[in-house]
Amino acid sequence: MVERYVAAKTVEEALEALSGGDATVVAGGTDVMPQSQAGRLKLGRTLVNIRRVAALSGLALTGDEINIGPLTTVADLNEHDLIRQHLPVLADAADKFASPQIRNMGTIGGNVCNASPAGDLLVPLLLLNAEVELRSSNGRRRMKLQDFFAGPGKSHKKPGELLTAILAPLPKAGFTARFEKFGTRPALDISTVSVGIAGVMAYGGLQEVRVAFGAVAPTPMRGPATEHALEGKKLDDAAIEAAAQAAMQEVKPISDVRATDWYRRELVHNLVRKVLQDVARG
Repeated sequence: MVERYVAAKTVEEALEALSGGDATVVAGGTDVMPQSQAGRLKLGRTLVNIRRVAALSGLALTGDEINIGPLTTVADLNEHDLIRQHLPVLADAADKFASPQIRNMGTIGGNVCNASPAGDLLVPLLLLNAEVELRSSNGRRRMKLQDFFAGPGKSHKKPGELLTAILAPLPKAGFTARFEKFGTRPALDISTVSVGIAGVMAYGGLQEVRVAFGAVAPTPMRGPATEHALEGKKLDDAAIEAAAQAAMQEVKPISDVRATDWYRRELVHNLVRKVLQDVARG
């Protein structure tokens, strides 16, 4: 039961409230509130609202990376010039995210900290080699996003820590990235599966390949076997099929109310083929 409510206005105020332990952070509330009302999430005794912490908002180009404030809404990701120019795959995923009402309230920080295997922003962030910055009363640390997730709805964020930034390095020249999701509806449904593929185009193929999957494992995952199957290969029909087969074999889906494990593997196979055919056509 919530016993204390803190509407923090600075990062320091939020960290002080979190340092007492047994606290829940809320920003947009599009994940926390429905989950708590459904009994899937137990709120801490202290509820820390960070919505008015100005330092956690906005986007900036700092050196060779883009710093995304965790309070940046999904709608802002879709519309911001920095994202559209340098990280268009993230804007594309934001455009396919839930409904306009949720895009206007839901934040990228909430999507990251919710740690859902099906989180729509997480696959493109993995493609972009994003990192997270975490702060507590003891200092700050950075870690790669792919190391942040610990299981369905779980992360390696420690008690007392606050997500203060998502950082994405500027892609190299020639970098291309695609994101596709499958659900019963294009945007309003939780992804049955999602697929992302990225790399630097050269000699008719991809180099420095990155592949990521959503909703096919306990956490959003990179696909090293699929990456290996694609690295340096010309994107002809044989290479595309080999990559699709590798993807289908390395994902680890479950059967649930949205799809069976067999169906998810078939979807992954077909989406990988579709994405790579799109990349090959430029």
